[in-house]
Amino acid sequence: MPPRAFTAGLAQETNTFGPLPTGIGSFSGRCELAGQVFDEEPPFPESLLLGGHKRAAEGLIDLIEGPTIGAHPSGLVTRFAYEQLRDAILASLQAAMPVDIVAVHLHGAMIADGYEDCEGDLLTRMRAIIGPDAFIGAMIDPHAHLSAAMVEAAEIIVAYKEYPHTDFRERAEEVWELLLAARAGRIRPVAALWDTRAIAVYHTSRPEVRSLVDWMQDVEQRGDALSLSLVHSFPWGDTRDFGTRALAICDGNLDAAHFLAGDLANRARVIAETTPASTIKLDAALTRALIGGDGPFVLADGPDNPGGGAAGDSTFVLAALLDLNIESACLGPVWDPQAVAIAFEAGAGARLAMRVGGKTGPLSGSPLDLDAEIVALREAGAQTFAGASFPIGRAALIRTRGIEVVLVSKRDQARGPDLFTQFGVDLARKQIIVVKSSQHFYDGFASIAKEIIYLDAPGSLQSDLTSYAYARITRPRWPIDRAAPPPEPVSLLPRPVRSNT
Repeated sequence: MPPRAFTAGLAQETNTFGPLPTGIGSFSGRCELAGQVFDEEPPFPESLLLGGHKRAAEGLIDLIEGPTIGAHPSGLVTRFAYEQLRDAILASLQAAMPVDIVAVHLHGAMIADGYEDCEGDLLTRMRAIIGPDAFIGAMIDPHAHLSAAMVEAAEIIVAYKEYPHTDFRERAEEVWELLLAARAGRIRPVAALWDTRAIAVYHTSRPEVRSLVDWMQDVEQRGDALSLSLVHSFPWGDTRDFGTRALAICDGNLDAAHFLAGDLANRARVIAETTPASTIKLDAALTRALIGGDGPFVLADGPDNPGGGAAGDSTFVLAALLDLNIESACLGPVWDPQAVAIAFEAGAGARLAMRVGGKTGPLSGSPLDLDAEIVALREAGAQTFAGASFPIGRAALIRTRGIEVVLVSKRDQARGPDLFTQFGVDLARKQIIVVKSSQHFYDGFASIAKEIIYLDAPGSLQSDLTSYAYARITRPRWPIDRAAPPPEPVSLLPRPVRSNT
């Protein structure tokens, strides 16, 4: 008989400094709570579940589907929301027993009221249910806070390697292949986890990071490691497990795992110290885009990136464009359900006074009162990213003083050019394209951009991490503690982890 495999998902990235709380109403997906059944797509690609379907169709596993649910990045998760969702997954797992394999989609950076390490808590409770002889595999985002508790509870943890995260299908396949090999006794996974004692941004569009990822994949292809993961961590999550970490999983050789995890940690720390990601002040960026010849220049408004927990309704960049009378520009997405509703009420072609953005708090700036033309409306807008579709809800394109702005009712970051082109925007004719995103826009816009500029602007996600009042992170942590010399990487798992021998 094929092994019984249980799948589930619980994913959210928590910005503990963010303006928006994450309650139960923020989550969507497939789940049953208090007798009510929710059945809709979660806000992440279900590649791990699809990989399970594929193997079930091939007769390799007997698949049992548990809850799959998530929320967009935002602020602290309420205790009630986390406990309800966790317990729904655990109850489903208990009902599915006995199982041989558990495959779970996590983000890795969820923090709830009373739970600093939600994923470690969930995986530990899963282990208690299934016992020591079954196998747990998890797919995580590299912006996770990878804890020792997570690694000790699961045989297999695989993080996306690409940033932007375009490799979720490949990593899901990796999780399933390793789980089935472990279940069949063909491999004996052992893991080592090292802390770089730094934190940095690792865009795989940068040559030095691309080289590092290529090296990781070479190590895996040579068979020296079953899996290598560089876990960047999430800079705006205040937790003890904050910081860039390196995970190596090897076949029965713990010494090799420690050597490779330490090597990866050192390589990542060198990149963090010598070639940090750079940003440009808003005024300087606009000047550069205006005098740099024909565009388009793509300006990444990372400080207001909803993908990092910002509200997505800040007006700082739009106000600067208007102040400079820049007409050949477009910007989006701006999260403003009220403005979208007004645009739909007025209808395409209407011209009216509208108040846009700046509604969430001080880090969103002031609302802008605009003389706006309603150019186009979409009842069910969506963006394409890495072949998957991400909804933006009811959406409107407005034009004010020559600038075209995409307003959305569902929070999301800019992911692809169809954010604009679905409304008829001709991006090639724009001098400036402003995207509210930190990096997921890159693959879609790089081919049309004369230059990509990462903005240093007001907003919820500041690149200067010394401006945040961290209370829980382990210190010293470079570059937050710049006065201290960069600390050496350190192993977080000096003892062997459980390996199903």
